[in-house]
Amino acid sequence: MPDSTITLPADLRRDLAVATIQTTIVDVPTVRRHKLSQTSVTAQSYVIVELRLANGVTGIGEAATLGGPRWSEESVEGIKATIDTYLAPALIGEHADRFAAAGARMDAAAKRNNAAKAALETALFDAVGRTLGLPVAALLGGVVRNRFPVLWTLASGDVAQEIEEAEAKLAARLHDTFKVKIGALTPQADLARLRRLAAALEGRANLIVDANQAWDETTAVRCLPTLADLGIRLVEQPLPAWNVPGMARLRARSAVPLMADECVFSPQEMLSVAQAAAADVVSLKLVKHGGLMNLQRVASVAEAAGIGLYGGCLLESSVGAAAHLHAFAGLRDLGWGCEHFGPQILTDDLVTEKLRFADFHVHLPDGPGIGVTLDRDKLRRYART
Repeated sequence: MPDSTITLPADLRRDLAVATIQTTIVDVPTVRRHKLSQTSVTAQSYVIVELRLANGVTGIGEAATLGGPRWSEESVEGIKATIDTYLAPALIGEHADRFAAAGARMDAAAKRNNAAKAALETALFDAVGRTLGLPVAALLGGVVRNRFPVLWTLASGDVAQEIEEAEAKLAARLHDTFKVKIGALTPQADLARLRRLAAALEGRANLIVDANQAWDETTAVRCLPTLADLGIRLVEQPLPAWNVPGMARLRARSAVPLMADECVFSPQEMLSVAQAAAADVVSLKLVKHGGLMNLQRVASVAEAAGIGLYGGCLLESSVGAAAHLHAFAGLRDLGWGCEHFGPQILTDDLVTEKLRFADFHVHLPDGPGIGVTLDRDKLRRYART
């Protein structure tokens, strides 16, 4: 990890004091229903953080959830309340460039609340990067890559619609890997759906699946051989997060690699999964890990254990997606690509310039900070009243 404090002249450091922090809940409609095992959404909700420094520079960050506190314990309503009441007071007046100290202050002010902390830490990095004219990736240690293989998620549950959707993405050279959300239907129905998708896309696209903890161990044992026969490249979190021993048993007998998601929030949980040999890959998300620096820590534990890295998402807008890309840009190996297609599933975005998707990749935005600028008209339009 790079030194988390930048050495700056005293007068500039005074200008980097945190002056104000403002939070806004927004709800942005999606182009189609996004269905997970435990919920479905037709609009995506975020908390947008605007953190202003004494020098007048404002940094932005974003916390995303899926369908309220169903994916994890945080909701946008709770995130806003936690930031306004507990976390913002811990940072007001502090030096924005002291990132590690800011993380410690937030941890002392509130336990867990990882999405709230991630949004604030992103805003700190963004504000400092804009002040210094540097991208956040440079503050995190530098860039290894500036574009990332990016997949698209098929999650409507309507296989005919999903085939049509996948064909359109392939024709536009936007995505050639697709993650299929399963678990809301019976295993038999999900396998029948996957057979149709695999047959329709054979030889032209790769498929992975995400059960979002929907299966028990017996179901997974029964289904994994069929997934292997269908050429599924990766299975994400088939079992409940608590069942790490079950994941280890599955991995020992599965021909398909397994990815840990909900069972890895902290570096300590990553270590436990590694010690149990319970995953081949881990999904990295700012909302899980509590910020850019903790994401790097989790990735370091995974790399030390020989576990592959994958850039996960919660349907972030371009604000949250850009922050993730800056965190991913410095990872030495992101062998499984990322899924930051979130801006494309929204009917509208929250920034003045959209992320670039081309040739099956998403590109790291240029410019200081996280490289995107909040569109205040869009913020007002989608702000929750």
